[in-house]
Amino acid sequence: MDLLIDSFISAILLVVSLDGEMISIVGVSLKVSCASTFFAALIGVPMGFSIAFSEFTGKHMMITVLNTLLALPTVVIGLFVYAFVSRRGIFGPLDLLYTQKAMIVGQIILIVPVVAAFTIAAISRIDERYRKTAMTLGANRAQTAWIIFREARFGILSAVIAAFGRVISEVGISMMLGGNIKGFTRTMTTAMALEYDKGSFTLAIALGIVLLGLSFGMNLLFHFFQGRVRV
Repeated sequence: MDLLIDSFISAILLVVSLDGEMISIVGVSLKVSCASTFFAALIGVPMGFSIAFSEFTGKHMMITVLNTLLALPTVVIGLFVYAFVSRRGIFGPLDLLYTQKAMIVGQIILIVPVVAAFTIAAISRIDERYRKTAMTLGANRAQTAWIIFREARFGILSAVIAAFGRVISEVGISMMLGGNIKGFTRTMTTAMALEYDKGSFTLAIALGIVLLGLSFGMNLLFHFFQGRVRV
């Protein structure tokens, strides 16, 4: 118990003093997570919007698949991407393995279904009368889609925030594709796992505090925008 208390106090001091190693690890995490969230949003938002706004055969099946992929284990994605970027893989000559680019690719695959599924949910909440009224007033398909998008913008922002919260806390993809290289691919979660294995809890707890703070902030934003959706 004394070890835990001492480690916790030391961790707080580490956070307050803005330790260089800790800041470097947090910076890598934020850089990779923000990049993957950005590219996932570029893919997932239009995908979700198109699925929700259109009627086609197999729509419900596609939504079911997206919802299933929300629970896709990170280690499965790590293995899948590893098979392509390893030296004997198709993209082996690009030397992507154990780089931030490989981590970003894996994380994009992880959260595109999150962004798409939440975007579909946001669009589905919009009253059908918005679409009918816009079309009655002479709006074409593109103009109608823009009106629906504006009405669902807070829900779509919630989708992006939820995706960021999912990816900032994952460990499997970062460990398998990044290799946990100090100063380059070491993220908060992989560093915490390493420090635990070493039996050194101070940095692990400090990073845990930072990660919890970020997660709490993301949840506050998520609930704020979700509240705006219901207004």
